[in-house]
Amino acid sequence: MRFLIPFFLSSAALSAQTGQTLPALPEPVTNNAVTEAHVGDSVFIYSFAGLDASKIWSGIHLKAWRYRLGDTTWQALPPVPDPAGGKIAAAASTVSGKIYVIGGYHVEANGSETSSRKVHRFDPVLNNWLSDGADIPVAIDDQVQAVWRDSLIFVVSGWSNTTNVANVQIYNPATDSWVAGTPVPNLLNFKVFGGSGTIIGDTLYYAGGARTGSAFPPTTFFRKGYIHPDNPSQIDWSGATDPLAQGYRMGCVELLGKALWLGGSDVTYNYNGIAYNGSGGVPALDRLTLYDPATGALTPFQNQVIAPTMDLRGVAKVSSSAVVLAGGMGPNQEVSDQVRLYELAQVVPTQQAHVLPENRVFPNPASDFFTLQTPVWVQADLFDAFGKLVGRASGSGELRFAVTHLPAGFYFLKTQTAG
Repeated sequence: MRFLIPFFLSSAALSAQTGQTLPALPEPVTNNAVTEAHVGDSVFIYSFAGLDASKIWSGIHLKAWRYRLGDTTWQALPPVPDPAGGKIAAAASTVSGKIYVIGGYHVEANGSETSSRKVHRFDPVLNNWLSDGADIPVAIDDQVQAVWRDSLIFVVSGWSNTTNVANVQIYNPATDSWVAGTPVPNLLNFKVFGGSGTIIGDTLYYAGGARTGSAFPPTTFFRKGYIHPDNPSQIDWSGATDPLAQGYRMGCVELLGKALWLGGSDVTYNYNGIAYNGSGGVPALDRLTLYDPATGALTPFQNQVIAPTMDLRGVAKVSSSAVVLAGGMGPNQEVSDQVRLYELAQVVPTQQAHVLPENRVFPNPASDFFTLQTPVWVQADLFDAFGKLVGRASGSGELRFAVTHLPAGFYFLKTQTAG
């Protein structure tokens, strides 16, 4: 039998607020589609398209990069193959080892904006683009996008050229085809752009976004959509007002069976970071909000965990409890090249069922060494947050691991018994 035990190495050098700083992007970029993919034993983070530090229409581009966890630099990729030119507000999803970059919008010199119908397919193994997938039926940008069972991509609401739409569009990468899902209710609080969400089990959760109206006001409404497993296009939608659901262009990810929203802003804004309501530049937030399906409640995390970051169009999930934010806007609407890894197991508690009951690890956190106490023979492998093996011991009783040579951060201890 195999079990994973979350484990922390402490150090004054590790700041919960700033996370672990990874190599910076080649240049500042925001409103970029971000996702992750595994190639062999390596984890890669990807950034597609976006807006440069100029924050004007001509700074919108199709540049693409990837970064392998543990490396020192990012690698340039062929640009996103959209003949219409640069775009922002697309979303990227990884399904069965392939990446799908969907939607987004183009901005012209005269300020006109056009939503995209493109589905760009990227193969992380070949490290290149494949032919485009079937166009999305309704052009879309700033949509909620989430993956169900590593098989279907749900594209929910968003902006389509002139208004927010209620459409739910479901893409099947295996057949390169689209079907229409049950639309969200035709109500202002459900139809939004700049919202974000994730799927846990068979339920899609999404929060935040801007609704149609004067200055595109933010919403304080939390929505759920139950996906019928025998007919995934059938979705039962519900929602309720919750002040904690407010947020615009937040990141969202599933961690350890819970939904987590990160960063964003409480004020809606144009792509240059200036508020639609005329109040000027908007503040980026260090927000962290947790939703636990078991309790049905949204909960704010009170302590500062992440650096203020907004304008996110995706989060890279690099382990069961660690995420990477790449780019976006920081304080004063500054476009960022910063890349940070956040270990969030202390925010999203691990289920006790994942831990072998008779095993004990102490001290945890540790700085010099830790001890695994086990009454049965085990092989114990210590992995860092990137999945790299950094220690091993076997036996029963007390197994001692020296960790003074390891950097502070989050680690997994995998124990395997003879049975």
